[in-house]
Amino acid sequence: MSGKGHQPIEGGPSVGVPAEGEIRIGVYVCHCGSNIAGVVDVVEVTRWAGEALKDQGVVVARDYRFMCSSPGQDLVTNDIRDLGLNRIVVAACSPHLHENTFRTATARAGLNPYLCELVSIREQDSWVHTDKAAATAKAKAILSGGVERVRRNTPLDAINVDINPATLVVGGGIAGIQAALEIADAGFHVYLVEKDASIGGHMAQFDKTFPTLDCAACILTPRMVSAGTHPNVTLLTWSEVTHVDGYVGNFTATIRKKARYVDESLCTGCGICQEKCPKNVIDEVYEAGLGYRKAIYTPFDQAVPRTPVIDRENCTYFQKGTCKACEKFCETNAIRFDQQDEEITVDVGNIILATGYEIFDARRIAQYGYGRLPNVFTSLEFERLSNSAGPTNGRIVLRDGVTEPKTVGVIHCVGSRDRNFNNYCSSICCMQSLKFAHLVKEHTGATVYNFYIDMRTTAKSYDEFYQRVMEEGTLFVRGKPAEVTEAGRLPGEEGKLIVQVEDTLAGRQRRIPVDMVVLSVGLQPRPDAKELATRFGISCSSDGWAIEKHPKLDPVATMTEGVFIAGCVSGPKDIPTSVAQGAAAAARVLGRIQMKQMNLEPIKASVHSEHCSGCRICNTMCPYNAISFDAAKGVSGINAAMCQGCGTCVAACPAGAIAGTGFSDEQVLAQIEGLLRVGADGAPLKRSAYPGTRQDAIEEVVRT
Repeated sequence: MSGKGHQPIEGGPSVGVPAEGEIRIGVYVCHCGSNIAGVVDVVEVTRWAGEALKDQGVVVARDYRFMCSSPGQDLVTNDIRDLGLNRIVVAACSPHLHENTFRTATARAGLNPYLCELVSIREQDSWVHTDKAAATAKAKAILSGGVERVRRNTPLDAINVDINPATLVVGGGIAGIQAALEIADAGFHVYLVEKDASIGGHMAQFDKTFPTLDCAACILTPRMVSAGTHPNVTLLTWSEVTHVDGYVGNFTATIRKKARYVDESLCTGCGICQEKCPKNVIDEVYEAGLGYRKAIYTPFDQAVPRTPVIDRENCTYFQKGTCKACEKFCETNAIRFDQQDEEITVDVGNIILATGYEIFDARRIAQYGYGRLPNVFTSLEFERLSNSAGPTNGRIVLRDGVTEPKTVGVIHCVGSRDRNFNNYCSSICCMQSLKFAHLVKEHTGATVYNFYIDMRTTAKSYDEFYQRVMEEGTLFVRGKPAEVTEAGRLPGEEGKLIVQVEDTLAGRQRRIPVDMVVLSVGLQPRPDAKELATRFGISCSSDGWAIEKHPKLDPVATMTEGVFIAGCVSGPKDIPTSVAQGAAAAARVLGRIQMKQMNLEPIKASVHSEHCSGCRICNTMCPYNAISFDAAKGVSGINAAMCQGCGTCVAACPAGAIAGTGFSDEQVLAQIEGLLRVGADGAPLKRSAYPGTRQDAIEEVVRT
């Protein structure tokens, strides 16, 4: 714990530089408080490393309570200078967490940072074992493997790339808008791409926002207008990114701008075309199927841009070749029936994905009756009912459009926390349901039942809002309803919906008649989430949410350099968290832009063209699209800036023509051989204990 640990080996120089070709290794074992030392005998591992691995070039072995601390790093830098070390092995936590910490410490002492090796005796050892003797023996084996590997490490130099200051933001919801404005306000150009006709996302459909009950439009619209008029923002609505090439600092994105059939440069957004259009269409998107729009339309009154879109599938002219009322009444001659889709190519340095979510399809839970029982509504439908700009002008009524409900049941966790559908919590449902209860009380004075599993009100002022709703008289039933049915023959059930539920607090079954049921549906990834992930070279979880580089320490970055995520693309979030993530992603991008250049990890794959057969197997398997085929030469090549060093191509190549820098066959097999030199009791094994080739040894480990 003092940092003294095992002293320099007798006979080794205490000062000076190593002889030419001499390997001098320093081993440093971390206690990590009690995370490692509580299960692994760290002092014994340190002693063993200094003695048993002496022949492998270990000159000094030390242990310290927290190696990642400044004093711990100083142990490494001082020993490199004083003892002439030219290789470092740190046995601590996952390399994913602190590899860069120790590489930086190594570089400060003048040693190439890639001659430092970090091996995990926490995640791979102490955290998964309870037997101290076995865990200590395993730590020795892991450390032995690290020493054998580092002996074969070679100095590497980072790859330097320029950063294009322009940024692509994909998704025009509140997270994407926030990210775009942060970057634009800093003086750099942003391309904001939105697949719908207007930016605003789901937030534009809401009436009030919890817990303060601010008008959603009042706080969103100014941001939308700022994004639409900002000189540093190129707004591309009704558009989709179809292809992405390149690497951090130098991406090229191809964007398909769908035909609006309206000339944006001539349209003034006066709305006469919509007023004169004779064709009414059910608005399945913005009004959630509760209202109508015209065949030429803007999604909502505050839409940005104000330029309308012609719905080709429902336009009389495109169906029958007649009408053209919009063209006849347009005073600026902006209607363009012959307009075609346009393809735009933009060059950017970084990309922020903020493509949001979809709501759960409540029809999948047939027992709740949505789509079959008329007065069962989804949460999005209720948002439109309660919105003063909605189809009922804010009147909360039944499907007949007239009758106000006297009793309303709100069911939480519809499609969430359910192993049959989505096993995760959708984060916003509890507060959303509480908001609905308040709005029902405010608009109608009806009795409200909230059916919940657990109440989760964890953010700022959320629990106070919960208390307020309880004081307003909302009735809470702890239990997940089994089904919603039509009324039976019992007195008082005429014309009602019946919610059948087990009240787990009362310990009995209840049958509660209500006039309206609101299903608080959960959030889930967009249907094209995995396709989107492939297009941008990132990964998705089994649920379909984008995966962060690190869920705690790097929640807005991805494993693909230069591609960031914000908002609900990585999982359910409320509005404040989405805004914070949009700003955080923008801050990361601005940091890159201001650097003007950045260094990339040199651990990449490379093709030995003389051995390449041109089979192209690697081309299709690369998750980062870093491999291309040179038809003239008949061989594949790897763009080092795009390669993330994952090793997929190395493993897949049948000819063995691809090598991974930092993970060569020699390095990997040497590490395995080092692991095999330590027996189950922690004692070194002689070579005779595992005769044969390295492959024989590997197979023996698999068998035993």
